[in-house]
Amino acid sequence: MLNPQPYRKGDSMRSLRANKSAGNLSDRFIKERAKVAAGTYSEYETQILTRALNDLLDPNPSVTPAFWLRPHVEQEISVLPEADLGRYLFHRYRYDIFPVTKELDDFPPCVQIEPSSICNFRCVFCFQTDPLLTNRKEGHMGQIPLDRFMRVVDELEGNVDFVTMASRGEPLLTKGIEEMLAYASGKFLGLKMNTNATFLTEEKAHAVLQADLNTLVFSADAADPVTYPQLRVNGDFDKVMGNIRRFMEIKERDYPKSRMITRVSGVAFDRKRQDHAAIEEFWSDFVDQVAFVDYNPWENAYDNDPNGVEEACSDLWRRTFVWWDGRMNPCDVDYRSFLSPGNVEDFSVSGLWMGSAYSHLREQHLAMNRQGITPCRGCITV
Repeated sequence: MLNPQPYRKGDSMRSLRANKSAGNLSDRFIKERAKVAAGTYSEYETQILTRALNDLLDPNPSVTPAFWLRPHVEQEISVLPEADLGRYLFHRYRYDIFPVTKELDDFPPCVQIEPSSICNFRCVFCFQTDPLLTNRKEGHMGQIPLDRFMRVVDELEGNVDFVTMASRGEPLLTKGIEEMLAYASGKFLGLKMNTNATFLTEEKAHAVLQADLNTLVFSADAADPVTYPQLRVNGDFDKVMGNIRRFMEIKERDYPKSRMITRVSGVAFDRKRQDHAAIEEFWSDFVDQVAFVDYNPWENAYDNDPNGVEEACSDLWRRTFVWWDGRMNPCDVDYRSFLSPGNVEDFSVSGLWMGSAYSHLREQHLAMNRQGITPCRGCITV
């Protein structure tokens, strides 16, 4: 379809229901501004934090883009220790604003490390329904070795604070996932994992909680045993619900001081089958937050005719993906890695992020030439 409605990934969270209020954060921002003025940070950090805090404390409607806090970000800040606020705002500003201003520095604001590309589900809205991804003969299926995971974490520590352990597959079926969680523990302010919770055993629940994740996201799009497997094909609603319930019991009993935010996140795919209010009401008894994200229609991006979307993709400035096999990739709509700039076995994450292949791709997008690039020409993400 020519000239479709673009999918704005930075604003894809449609709704968020939280059990607790984040409260008024202004006093914390005022104190942080004083720390910035006192020379607590490096020159570059000071520049970014000054911009961020000016937008938060003295918003000017005539200045765009403006940095503001979405509800889930306010929730994340509310559980942060005072000492970590500046560090968090530095990385959050880059994550939210650099994709708009098209600024770059040596590292991406966010890195998604893929523990596994293998998944036990075939969700109707997911790449896993494409046999060109899941057929093992195509070479895309596998699990990251522990040593590769550790090398990536070592490079990111101190340079990237938003790290998500998830991408094309289910992280908790990865061999050695407990060791990976333990190794990443304490190294990132925004360590996050997405899981369908099928493999969330008691042992893995403790591994997750001991890793002190910032956010654990349970992917669920329904609240009944009939609709759930229609959307999350191969899923067992009762098993998933039982695993999430047990996880929360363990968290409350054994980790009462945990700052981890738990969230059920669903894809807003079919309003006829998804009663958002009822789903939010049901899952709110089990987790801290319930959210819905807009569906990104990825289907046939590789084969579609050019769709007329010319705006540059924001992910080229927001995040990068490190697949299980070491390939770095600019986005997950390109789940078959047509656009990979290289492998972290041969180059550093920073070197690939700032390298010629990535730079050329960004230049083509800025020049409104994405219609000549596969799969960008069939993708509507901006």
